[in-house]
Amino acid sequence: MAGHLLLIDDSAISRKMIKANLPPGDYTIAEAGGGREGLEQYQAHRADLVLLDLTMPDMDGFETLTRLKELDPEARVVIQSADVQESSREKAFALGAEDFLMKPPKADALRQLIESCV
Repeated sequence: MAGHLLLIDDSAISRKMIKANLPPGDYTIAEAGGGREGLEQYQAHRADLVLLDLTMPDMDGFETLTRLKELDPEARVVIQSADVQESSREKAFALGAEDFLMKPPKADALRQLIESCV
């Protein structure tokens, strides 16, 4: 069975870079340009893995993560952000993130995520 990956990031360039670094595999990729759209997409098609940006204009990643976990406590969400503050990492993990990748994520890190989650 194919897996499903959801990228939530307001930057089309960031989404494109992530897709370019993903390993080949039997999974589909959906994209959302913000938190609200990401929540709608997740409700319509539950993802095996969500890659979530923290800094977005309509709804930040922390709020999006909180709402995703309310919808599905088992949601597998990985934060990807350029925010290097330890407090952001701690907050993300406290809200239920599985991992925190620096932006842009390295191809090896993405490969390991996909292999373990999808």
